[in-house]
Amino acid sequence: VQLQASGGGLVQAGGSLRLSCAASARTFTTFNRYIMGWFRQAPGEEREFVAAISRSGGSTDYADSVKGRFTISRDNAKRTVFLQMNSLKPEDTAVYYCAAPSRMYPLTYFVGRNHSYDYWGQGTLVTVSS
Repeated sequence: VQLQASGGGLVQAGGSLRLSCAASARTFTTFNRYIMGWFRQAPGEEREFVAAISRSGGSTDYADSVKGRFTISRDNAKRTVFLQMNSLKPEDTAVYYCAAPSRMYPLTYFVGRNHSYDYWGQGTLVTVSS
């Protein structure tokens, strides 16, 4: 498994969860050369972009629906990307996937949601009850 997401679960509206995504050392030999992103797919819906983070962590991109509530971060030494989710709403219920482009972009090049994401994790389910 190239990307292993974890941290999902059942939470009440207004609560918080922190998702983690660990990247395999075999595929992501130099993790800090990869842009990382989170996507989600609700039942019966198409997969949608949630957040992305640049190689250094200095730039981020968020979907309007999560801006101000979710925070993406990364620990390059641990080959891990995180998604801190606060003030959760029932409409945040979905399977959350971490993803990465296979291409290694220059350090300062970051277009967030507009990168082509080729590597995908298996997903972790987040359920928000009202």
